[in-house]
Amino acid sequence: EVGRMKIELFADVVPKTAENFRQFCTGEFRKDGVPIGYKGSTFHRVIKDFMIQGGDFVNGDGTGVASIYRGPFADENFKLKHSAPGLLSMANSGPSTNGCQFFITCSKCDWLDGKHVVFGKIVDGLLVMRKIENVPTGPNNKP
Repeated sequence: EVGRMKIELFADVVPKTAENFRQFCTGEFRKDGVPIGYKGSTFHRVIKDFMIQGGDFVNGDGTGVASIYRGPFADENFKLKHSAPGLLSMANSGPSTNGCQFFITCSKCDWLDGKHVVFGKIVDGLLVMRKIENVPTGPNNKP
């Protein structure tokens, strides 16, 4: 463990996206009575000066999809921009394919605007993000 990141969710701008993430953080969402979510999952993709990606508690490798809405869900809106380090955004495989995977920006990433939904930011623990960003990686940017 390298530390803890405290996150503020932008539920006022993207309530569905924020709620999906929140329930996976708390373990509140249950499948067959069993809590499922981010506990024990890893950051499976790390690209220095770009982003760290995690949230695939399904397969652990970037291929898993799950949401509290029982499948991929639509892009809520693109009001918030990838304007700084420390922003949380939904990872996806194309328009309206949001699930459990997310990434945290390590720099301004304006080319992602209009393609990925920003839904939160790190309010404490940016150094933890930087530690993860700088771990050695292998094939497919896997730490």
